[in-house]
Order: sequence, then C-alpha cells, then structure tokens
Amino acid sequence: MTRRVLETEQKALEINLDDQIYGAFAEIGAGQEVARHFFQVGAAAGTIAKTMSAYDKTVSDEIYGAEQKGSGRYVCESRLYKMLGHEYQLMENRLRVVRPGQTFFAFADTVAAINFQKTIKGDGWLGLRFQLKAHTQPNDLIVHVRLLDNDNRLQQQAVGILGVNMIYACHRFCSDPETLVQSLMDNLHGRIAIDMIRLEGPDFEHLDNRLIALWVVKNGLSSVAIFGPDGRGVHAGEFLYKKSILIARGSYRPTTLVQQDMIKNAYEQFRAEPDVDPEKTFLLTEISLDNLRADGVLDERDFTDRADMLCALGQTVIISNYVQHKKLIAYFSDYKVQRIGLVMGVRKLQHILRETCEQNPDNLLGAFGELFPRNVRLYVYPARDKNSGELTNAQNLSMPKEIRFLFQYLLDNGNIVDIQHFNPDILGIYHREVLKMIQQGAPGWEENVPEEVARLIREKRLFGYN
Repeated sequence: MTRRVLETEQKALEINLDDQIYGAFAEIGAGQEVARHFFQVGAAAGTIAKTMSAYDKTVSDEIYGAEQKGSGRYVCESRLYKMLGHEYQLMENRLRVVRPGQTFFAFADTVAAINFQKTIKGDGWLGLRFQLKAHTQPNDLIVHVRLLDNDNRLQQQAVGILGVNMIYACHRFCSDPETLVQSLMDNLHGRIAIDMIRLEGPDFEHLDNRLIALWVVKNGLSSVAIFGPDGRGVHAGEFLYKKSILIARGSYRPTTLVQQDMIKNAYEQFRAEPDVDPEKTFLLTEISLDNLRADGVLDERDFTDRADMLCALGQTVIISNYVQHKKLIAYFSDYKVQRIGLVMGVRKLQHILRETCEQNPDNLLGAFGELFPRNVRLYVYPARDKNSGELTNAQNLSMPKEIRFLFQYLLDNGNIVDIQHFNPDILGIYHREVLKMIQQGAPGWEENVPEEVARLIREKRLFGYN
C-alpha cells in the first residue's frame, strides 16, 4: 500500500496535538526553521518546552562545552551530540516531576548554509534524542545532510522541513525503520542529500545500521553511504578531510585470498608513495548497488552476508549508486581528499578502458581526464591466463589502437601502476568459482578464502552454505 505523504504543516500540527510528545529545540546557524513550523501551525504549547540558538561561539561553548582545540569547527558531529545530551538532560531534570506521563525529546541541529560568495555549498548535522515511552532510556536519530539548493533562504527552508520530518518519522514510523528512512525525504526530493543516518537506542537494539546505509542509497537519499567495521554509519567529511584514501571496488561474494592479497599489497604500496602521508590514509572497500542487484533483485540477506564478512575483516565499507569509477572519484574529491588510489584486477582495467573508448569515440582525451584526475592513481593486480599460463599486467596489457598512446602516457606519468608484490600461487582463484563451490557443498572452498572468512561462512551459513 502506498504511503500518503503529508505536508510539513500537517505533520507539525499532528505532533502539536499529540499530548504525549514534549521537547526542546536547539538550533545553530542556518538551522533556525524547524521550531518555526511548530509555532506557526498552532497548538505549539503542546509540544515545545523551549527553543534557543546559541549562535555566538563563546556563548555556545559556555553552554555545551568547547570543541577540540584548534578544530575551529562547530558544524560537526561532536557538537551535535553535546547539544543533544545537554538539552535532553535539562528536560528530564526540570520537567519529569511535573510531566510524569509524557515522552520527552531534544531536537538539535548545527548547519552551515551556502554563503554569499558560494564558497560554502551547505551542509549540516541534525539529531533527535527521543523516548517512545515515558521513564525509558532515549533513542538517537543522527543525520548528516548536504543542501542542494543554490540559495541561502531555500536551504534554510529545506532544513526546517527535514527537522519536522525527523520528529514525525521517529514518533509515527518507529516500527518500520525503512519507512522511517524513506519519509525523511518527504517534500524534499532534489533539494537535499542525506548521506549518513544513524538510528540507535533501546527501541532499536535489533536494527542493523548497515541496512540503514543500504536503504539510504537504495531509496535515493544519497548516492553514497559509509559504515565502519562496527556497523555504525560514518560520514565521509568527518574522517576523510585532507586525508588520502585507497578504494577497492568489488563484489566480495565472498572475499578470496586473491582479493585479500590484492588489497593488502596495494595498500602498502599506496602508503609508501612519496606524496602520501601513511599516518593519514584510509582503506575503503566499496560495493555498488548495481553489484548488489547482480541477479536483478536486491537481496538484503545477501548484502548483510557480505557486510558481516567485510566487518569481520576490519573493513570500512562504502555502498554507492555509482557504476562508473569517475563518479565515485568525483564524490570523494568534494571532501578535499589529498590522494585517491583505486585498486583493481588487470581484466577489470581492460574492460573499463575499452568501455571508455566505445562510449567516447569523439572525446577520448576528455573522458580519460575525468577517469584519471591529477590526484588519482590506479593500482593494477595481474592475472594469469588459464591456458597459456602467461602473466598479464598493466605493462603488457593489450589495448585498442585508439587509446594506446593515451594509455602509455598514463603509465609513464604514474597514473597507472602495477602492484609490485603479489602471490603468484593464488592467481588461479576466481570468486565466482569459489561461490559456486560453497553453494554446492563442494570440498576445498575453504582453501581459497581467508581463514576468518571461512569460519564466518560456516558459523553464519553465509552465501547459501549448508
């Protein structure tokens, strides 16, 4: 059944008329619009205990505490958590005795809208700490948003709508988390991108936040979502700003010894580059939505199988809706990443280059420029021919004549490099064959995957293991 999408004013009024919901609003920067919706629709006394905006940094520090020395950042995740903790505790301390039967919430946001010079694009953090039953521990909904309107006033308006959506969703769709996630975009499509959502607390103990990351991309809230080895959503800007990253794209169904060897050696080579600070590097494993739909249907169990495996290996995982490498590169370039490395097998490289040649016959130079920007380096893992035993790498890879000159330029310029160290004894392992062995119960598949992966497959019966 199709869900009826309410207007923002209808949502605010419905919350105002619910005598069980009562809370405080703390908004910084461009986030001044959320509380206004509740005031304007009437009956706000039923919902609003307090609104405030500690806009001055000194005043904000006096109330919520200072941020890390030298960071100079107030539009950040840590500021949001400080605001939520402070305001929610005040609600409990001041009002619990006089309002024993109500559920409390604290809404907070810290937002930087687009500036006059257009040097700031507009983004922010919004959070809701809320109860579903009185006298219980609260839950948290944490969101990072990118504002897409090209006007300051419109961006502030969008923040106001999103804030109302968050409060409404948490109180009306708490039993259906995917609908909760979807509803955050109500009346906002094309105006914002929500690239990180975290939903935690006693009422969501059994919710897998990795699924939330999947829903974010699947439902079009953002083209990219990221979660760490602990399964919690993370935002690229919080840990990638002015860092260097190596991205390993693949299906990971399952991770084989070949993939492990490729990623490990590429990462070591990347960190050893003279223009890369090894202390400021991150390894990211990426699965595209297109890859997750390999059989035409997005199987959430298949996704969690892969996520279980990658998290067990300590990986930070990207889910993206980018089929093309150049779009993923462009996404991370927005976060002022210093150096970007991509790691792939030589056959994959061959496919990408031939596809680029076929799709851009009249603008090969421009297409290659998009695929290999100045700060991008591609690390290539070799392959061995099954019949001849010949080893193929970037240096001897066969190329269409139209791009041989361009390809050689990329090799000479260091945009494409071979992975120097690899294990030649495992080049005959192919993940599709390993997956088939697992599903058919054929012996010997354990020898082709890392020990931790084999154990996990057996214990959790991943990838159809029986």
